[in-house]
Amino acid sequence: MTESEPFRVQIKVRHYELDTLGHLNHAVYHSYGEVARLELMEQAGLLTSGMREEHLAAVLLESHISFRRELRAGDVVDVTCEPKFGEGKTFRMDSMIYKADGITAAEITCTLGLMDLERRKLVADPLGRMEKAGVDIGVLGAI
Repeated sequence: MTESEPFRVQIKVRHYELDTLGHLNHAVYHSYGEVARLELMEQAGLLTSGMREEHLAAVLLESHISFRRELRAGDVVDVTCEPKFGEGKTFRMDSMIYKADGITAAEITCTLGLMDLERRKLVADPLGRMEKAGVDIGVLGAI
């Protein structure tokens, strides 16, 4: 992933993921976004022992999707994930789902926080806390 290119995974739409109209079921679009988020988190070390030792975990607070084009069985899609950090206790991890021809099939915006698992509260400066726990924030595009 470069500064201008977000993290990306490729997924093939499977027959059992379709709704009664033969389109990708709406909930599966969210699952595809989750695949990209978790792959990126894993690559950055956000799911490793350093986070567990600090008693921290990323938690999904909100997810919004805009459906743009239908997907059908056999379609191969690229799913991006682009973290966006700012001030406060929350951050975003936005995804785009692109068909093979580059057409946007869906846009997903997710708000996350970093939870202190002992206090059950969101922590301030999630990016700083991730870095302290050994997460490679460069992989998250934060450098």
